[in-house]
Amino acid sequence: MKLAVPTDFDILEALSDGRRNTAVNLSYVLDKNRSYINTRLPILADYELVERVGPAPNSGLYEITEKGRTVVELREKYRTEGVDFDALVAERLTERTE
Repeated sequence: MKLAVPTDFDILEALSDGRRNTAVNLSYVLDKNRSYINTRLPILADYELVERVGPAPNSGLYEITEKGRTVVELREKYRTEGVDFDALVAERLTERTE
């Protein structure tokens, strides 16, 4: 996975409190451009780090997934030389399900 640093991690951390949120609110909280947050959320969803939820399919509400929480926990390992971050995340997720 290719993440935009620090924005993607900031989005994940903002969602890690367990609450659902929208791009509008996240852009305000993170002091980032709303359209940029709107472009990053679907990418994070493609990586299965967040998922779109809500009463309607297009409500614009997102929440963090277990994989997303794992990525936040392992943030310091991202871009560490010699570390396969995707494999590290997968390994940690496997450990949690055993």
